[in-house]
Amino acid sequence: MSTLKIAVILGSTRPGRRGKPVADWIVDRAGARTGAEYELVDLADWPLPFMDEPLPPSMGQYQGEHTRAWAAKVAEFDGYVFVTPEYNHSVPGVLKNALDFAYAEWNNKAAAFAAYGAAGGVRAVEHLRAVASELQLAHVRQQLSFSLFTDFENYTLFKPGAHHDAAVTELFDEVEAWARAMKTLRD
Repeated sequence: MSTLKIAVILGSTRPGRRGKPVADWIVDRAGARTGAEYELVDLADWPLPFMDEPLPPSMGQYQGEHTRAWAAKVAEFDGYVFVTPEYNHSVPGVLKNALDFAYAEWNNKAAAFAAYGAAGGVRAVEHLRAVASELQLAHVRQQLSFSLFTDFENYTLFKPGAHHDAAVTELFDEVEAWARAMKTLRD
């Protein structure tokens, strides 16, 4: 079977965002993996407008070049690790919008979640789980939750606790296993 491709999707474009070092840490830890290739996909590099497609994404009849390009990027991967802050007990609008722009390209793939915030981003992840289910993404149990109080020095400099090393390994194991299983379904 070919090597799995997993996107680490950075779901915030906010100036001063804390997610870039979190996503970089995940990609760095994934570098030692042999069962999958991990690639950072930063939504700041994908300036999608608010949903401007005339037809629902589930129809797969994308009109805009930006939509076709984004859908092609999403389609490259067997699974995803979504990195999100928690804004108002949910995910940033830019991440929800990016998820809404495609449909079939997400289907029957694996998803994992890494979140950060005052409460570790757990409420954002719960919202993402509901969205992932509708997109037919098989989401794994293990998630990463980083606290602004304990995993960020002065609320800005990312310094995750050592206990996250075992958690990220478990997250990789789960998302790769599910991505491999879902790939056989798609094939």
